[in-house]
Amino acid sequence: MEIGKKKMIIFDLDGTLTESKVSMDQEMTLIFSRLLNHWKVAVISGQGFPQFENQFLWHLNCPRESFKKLFLFPTNATRFYKHDSESWQEIYCEALSPDEKDKIFGSFEKAFVDVGYKHPEILYGEVIEDRGTQITFSALGQQAPLELKKKWKETEDRRAEIAATLRKYIPEFEVGVPGVTSIDVTRKGIDKGYGIEQIKKQFGYEISDLIFIGDALYEGGNDYPVKLLGVDCVPVAGPKETQALLVKWLEEMEKVRV
Repeated sequence: MEIGKKKMIIFDLDGTLTESKVSMDQEMTLIFSRLLNHWKVAVISGQGFPQFENQFLWHLNCPRESFKKLFLFPTNATRFYKHDSESWQEIYCEALSPDEKDKIFGSFEKAFVDVGYKHPEILYGEVIEDRGTQITFSALGQQAPLELKKKWKETEDRRAEIAATLRKYIPEFEVGVPGVTSIDVTRKGIDKGYGIEQIKKQFGYEISDLIFIGDALYEGGNDYPVKLLGVDCVPVAGPKETQALLVKWLEEMEKVRV
């Protein structure tokens, strides 16, 4: 694989560019800014656009002109944003209808009863969040500290049971189990593979033009649909591995440019 021949590098967000819902650190910010000198870059995540801002965009320190090479696909590519030199513009939005949302919220409540699931006594924000194009369950709440989320996943994680029950009530929807404490519900066929298809459509790229970096490329992981499409993929175990990989690629590119 010759990285210099790729037209776009695509990233997962949580667990790849940052820890789950944790702001991008200064080292990654500097590396990412250099990256935009050489490639177009896209980020696909289950997070909503406001979380993209809090976790990622507000920490970038690069010329505004560089944002023209950065493309954002929140909530598993049910939304697409690009920059026009002034601000981020929403290009499309595949919003769930009120009836669809009501059915999903009601199905969560039924699933909790069916499996005997009880919410933790202490919660940090909304447990079930309406992200417009996606409904997301976060077991400890949307603003829970990462340390508590990791502990919950190790000792109390029952998402597989909840998700399996949800699929019985809403078979017409996609039910995913990404990240540390989440369950995402979208329309059928919406996953990161869908995001790749949107990138091909929006930019006219071939699969061979793309490379994807993610922390869940194993079978059953929420990045795995990208691999199934035949995209060149690089698995990472966290942001530090991503940083090391990007530094290596940047050194190769900058050596060629000298």
